[in-house]
Amino acid sequence: MIIEIDFNSDEALYLQLCNQIIMGIAASRFHEGDSLPSVRQLADSIGINMHTVNKAYTVLRQEGYVKVDRRKGAVIALDIDRMRTLEELKKELQVILAKGSCKNISKEEIYELIEEIYEEYE
Repeated sequence: MIIEIDFNSDEALYLQLCNQIIMGIAASRFHEGDSLPSVRQLADSIGINMHTVNKAYTVLRQEGYVKVDRRKGAVIALDIDRMRTLEELKKELQVILAKGSCKNISKEEIYELIEEIYEEYE
């Protein structure tokens, strides 16, 4: 498992970890049913506190990306609740698009960015 944490970033370490795992799922590096490393293993391998990894796994579980199995630990298990996810994306996109609008970024430029990003996940 390749996780890249930027210790100089303003973004919290647990959020970086969550985002790396979500991007790994989207890019098909992680698949439904794949086990993630144990909290201790992942903390040791990337050099962060076990509580940070545990918090990331908890957030991923709450958001429907993983489930916790007593025997296997954290396992990729995607939540199929599409409508809830679409509503969450809409709220996040409203803020992002408002920021872009304030900076005079056109709709066409946004579409190009979306296409560029989605190509990474196909």
